[in-house]
Amino acid sequence: MTTLLCLVRHGETDWNRQRRIQGSTDVPLNDTGRRQAAETAVLLARRSFDAVVSSPLSRALETGTIIADHLGLPAPTSHDGLRERSYGEAEGLTHVEIAERWPHDAVPGRESRAALLDRVTETLAEIAVRYDAGAVVVATHGAVIRTVVDAAAPGTVERSTVPIRNGSVHTFRWDPDRFRAELVRSDDPIDDLSDAPGRYAFEYQNPLERRG
Repeated sequence: MTTLLCLVRHGETDWNRQRRIQGSTDVPLNDTGRRQAAETAVLLARRSFDAVVSSPLSRALETGTIIADHLGLPAPTSHDGLRERSYGEAEGLTHVEIAERWPHDAVPGRESRAALLDRVTETLAEIAVRYDAGAVVVATHGAVIRTVVDAAAPGTVERSTVPIRNGSVHTFRWDPDRFRAELVRSDDPIDDLSDAPGRYAFEYQNPLERRG
């Protein structure tokens, strides 16, 4: 049976605000990020969930904790496979600094999209099996969500135009027979509401995801 997975991007951090690449660097939420997580929790309360899980990075874990508290669920369990894509030597730098250092996009130590998709897919499969036929909130990161969107609906949108805003919700149905996620649009459009234009700046998504 299918499992419903609601992937939520963590709230804002100071590095988001400064347009710095975070990746595997553990940067905490700021007050705006905590408010975003709380607002997303209110939207998610329209549905019934069995659990909240998260990336182990504190910005996602705290987002998941805020959501779990509001939904009356246990504290999130963390899964290493949900951590953000590693950007190697680009972490901590701005998009301008990265373009100056690596104009041809060859950032040393950056995790490939293929490797990211492999670990995220494996982790989501494990979560779907554990909560078979249930509904789970997954607090994670922008590049993780974009990778799942691209895999679930290949060729439907350009990567650079998919806004993965802080606090946005992207709902998928995990199909165990095909070992993949399918995008879901329900009668209760919390995905659209969480990602309403102007709610959170489009520019806060990771600029490196528009590159290699």
